[in-house]
Amino acid sequence: MTKVVIVATAATELKGHPTGLWIEELATPYYQFKTAGYEVVVASPGGAAIPIDVNSMAGDFFTDEAKKFMHDGEAVRNLSQPANLDSIDFSSGVDAIFLCGGHGTCVDFVENSALKSAIETLYAADKVVSAVCHGPTGLPQCNKPDGTPLVKDKVVTGFKDSEELAVKLESLVPFMLEAKLKEMGGKYESADDWNSKVCVDGKLVTGQNPQSSEACAAAVISLLS
Repeated sequence: MTKVVIVATAATELKGHPTGLWIEELATPYYQFKTAGYEVVVASPGGAAIPIDVNSMAGDFFTDEAKKFMHDGEAVRNLSQPANLDSIDFSSGVDAIFLCGGHGTCVDFVENSALKSAIETLYAADKVVSAVCHGPTGLPQCNKPDGTPLVKDKVVTGFKDSEELAVKLESLVPFMLEAKLKEMGGKYESADDWNSKVCVDGKLVTGQNPQSSEACAAAVISLLS
């Protein structure tokens, strides 16, 4: 059975600003991968509980998939008792990794040796590495087997600098994601703010924002099919 590990943040705040997971970015791919018949493992750094950014449960952000997730006992258990990212053997049996976003990733996806190892191991084995919105925050620390940055010369996207400015958190993030991906040699592409955009370059799949979750997961499924 195809196995996908979805990694979510366990950070509850970013420099005093309450944050966590953007729930739609977990819920949407979770159900897409389940529908595809995959084994889905939800993990977090250290296996700590996954907090939800309350803003992701407001208005149109709280999508049907997100509502379904919050009323699904098995799904909710993944939030309170996720797998420990550090203890998963990514050298055997894992076909893809999917990094979902939320500003919590700006805390525990950065300088995370377990996440770096997982991504590099899968990339070197020609497995699928995917990330959406702030999920790509975990990519700049990673290298290809030849030691060059993972995103160098790769067509990528991620939360756009103008989107970060729009939510007024530019002073709290460790780096502006668009600028960082470009700095690392990535060929950054984007759509207009808050529009879906997904980049696929080989087995690397990235999505720009919450609006890109569904298409990002669909691209992963396409590569795994």
